[in-house]
Amino acid sequence: MLLKRGEQYDPSLTLAHQKQWTEHAAFMDAGFEEGFFLLVGPLEGTNTVLQIVRAENAEQIERRLSGDPWMGTQLVVTQIAPWQLRLGSLG
Repeated sequence: MLLKRGEQYDPSLTLAHQKQWTEHAAFMDAGFEEGFFLLVGPLEGTNTVLQIVRAENAEQIERRLSGDPWMGTQLVVTQIAPWQLRLGSLG
């Protein structure tokens, strides 16, 4: 899944100083601990974030992301696409 920084993301601030950072971080940490978020991080030199998640379909992803306080404000989903791992393992 690809996301971009939303209108309320302030590039002059660090992540930890963005609005609702504590709530967003707690949401992400919980999703990681539960095995939903597998790999997450920004693509260097862009305003794009890559999230590899474990889900059955796009609707499940959208439902899960609706609980993120950053969704639609600091982050906006631009693409949800199935991905098949060919080499390696995510455990």
